Amino acid sequence: MAEAVTEHPAAALAAASTTAQLLVVGTRGRGAVRGMLLGSVSQHALRHSACTVAVAHS
Repeated sequence: MAEAVTEHPAAALAAASTTAQLLVVGTRGRGAVRGMLLGSVSQHALRHSACTVAVAHS
């Protein structure tokens, strides 16, 4: 299912997590050191989601 929203991505994902069983987010992982860090949206999802979160690296 696809849905377009106009709110901030982190807030939209947190809201969507209330009715989901699994939330999958991606991370770009630019470079060796930066690739180990998560972006702000991924971090927000991990902290504020109501369901399990999977972070997929490229």
